[in-house]
Amino acid sequence: MLVKTLQMSMIIVWALAAGALAWYAASVASEVTYVTLADGRRQERSLPFVFKLLLPFVGNLDRLVSREFFAKQVETAHVMLVSAGFEGLLSGLEFVELKLLVPAVFGTLWAAFIFLLSGLLPGSVFSENALTLSLFGYAIFYLQPMLWLKGALKSRHFSIMRALPFVLDILTLSVEAGMDFISALQRNCASRKMDPLNEELLRMTKEIQVGSSRREALKRMSERVNQPDLRSVANALIQADELGVSIGAILRIQSEQLRSRRFDRAEKLANEAPTKMLGPLMFCIFPAVFIILLGPMLSQAMKGLL
Repeated sequence: MLVKTLQMSMIIVWALAAGALAWYAASVASEVTYVTLADGRRQERSLPFVFKLLLPFVGNLDRLVSREFFAKQVETAHVMLVSAGFEGLLSGLEFVELKLLVPAVFGTLWAAFIFLLSGLLPGSVFSENALTLSLFGYAIFYLQPMLWLKGALKSRHFSIMRALPFVLDILTLSVEAGMDFISALQRNCASRKMDPLNEELLRMTKEIQVGSSRREALKRMSERVNQPDLRSVANALIQADELGVSIGAILRIQSEQLRSRRFDRAEKLANEAPTKMLGPLMFCIFPAVFIILLGPMLSQAMKGLL
C-alpha cells in the first residue's frame, strides 16, 4: 500500500512539473520582444525560442562570464548585436552566457534522449554511437547562437544594401531641389516604411538634432552598422563635409557606384548559377529522367524473363 502511494505521489509530482514546464514554454513562446527606436517607437525583434526560455537564468553566469577570459567574446558579440539591430534587447554579456547555457541545458537533454534510446533499442545505431551522437548534439547547440546571430546580421545588411540606392536617389533629388541634407533625411524617414536602413538614418538625424555634428553622426552610424556600402557612403559624405564639396554631387556619384556594384554582384551570381545547378541535376533530375525513360523498358524486360 505504501509503495503504491509513493508511486502515485511521484506520478502526480512529475505531471505537475511537466504541466508547469509546458505552461512556462507556452507563455515564453507568446512573448513579443521589442527594441526602442531613436524616436521612442518600438520595433519588434524576434529572438529564438531557446533564447527566450533561458534569458531569465543568464544572470547566474554573470560572475563567470565577466572574467577576462570572456572579454573578447563579449566585445565581439556586442558589436555584432548592435550591427544586427538588437541593441537594448540583448547585450554581449547575455549572448555569451546563452552560448554556455544553450548546450548545457539542451545538449544535456539531447544526450539523455540518445542514451534513453540506446537503452530501449540495444544493437541500434543509437546504442552503438551514443557518445558520438551526444557530443555532436553538444556541438550543434553550442554553435546555434552564433549561427543565428550571423544569419540575423547578414539579413539586416542585405536589407540595407537593397534599400540604399533608392534612398540615395531620393536624397539626391531633394538636395538638388534646394532642400538641406538634414531636412531631406527627415522627410525620407517620415515617408518610407520602417526598415533597417530607415532605423539607422532616423537615429543619425536624432543624434544631429541633440547636438552632434554631421560628421560625428555619420561616423558613428558607419561604425555601428558596419555594412560596406553604407560605410562607403558615410565616408564620402564626411569627406565632402570636410572639403566643402556639394553633397548633391557626392550623393549622385555614390548612387551610381552602388547600382554598378549591385549589377556586378547580380552578374556574379548569374555566372555561379550553372555550377550550383550541377548538384541537383546530377542527383535529382538525371535519375528521375532515367527512371521515367527506362522504367517501362525494364518492366517489359522483367515480364519477359518471368
